[in-house]
Amino acid sequence: MSATVEAIFIGERKGESMHRVPAIEVRAGQGIETDRYFREQHEDPAREITLIEAEAIEALNNEVGIPFDPSESRRNLLTRGVGLNDLVGCEFSVGGVRLRGIRLCHPCAHLQKLTRPGVLKGLVNRGGLRAQIVTSGAIHEGDAVVVD
Repeated sequence: MSATVEAIFIGERKGESMHRVPAIEVRAGQGIETDRYFREQHEDPAREITLIEAEAIEALNNEVGIPFDPSESRRNLLTRGVGLNDLVGCEFSVGGVRLRGIRLCHPCAHLQKLTRPGVLKGLVNRGGLRAQIVTSGAIHEGDAVVVD
């Protein structure tokens, strides 16, 4: 099974709900154009783009019994077929863009406050990945995720 981008989410303003878009433009060292975290230059490259596994959302829904939409994760890319925890310290491609896994994106109390009780516990060790954008370009729903 090949790994893919199943959905893309952005939030244009801090605190607002994330909404799904078919594609994004990303800029190395800056982040996702039109996203709330887009900057002229990021001091922390781990804030440029975030990913979460569709399988983690499904596990949360099934194992913990919490109805949770992928957009509620507040992550930018919903992937399927790739173990994101294994990508810390690794470069990989999403479509024609190169990313570098920086650190795990652990669930926090703020995420649970924005959603519902149980989310924090349900996403432990599967909250996603914070990544740096190494090369600029476009990412589309359906793009392949390729680990070298």
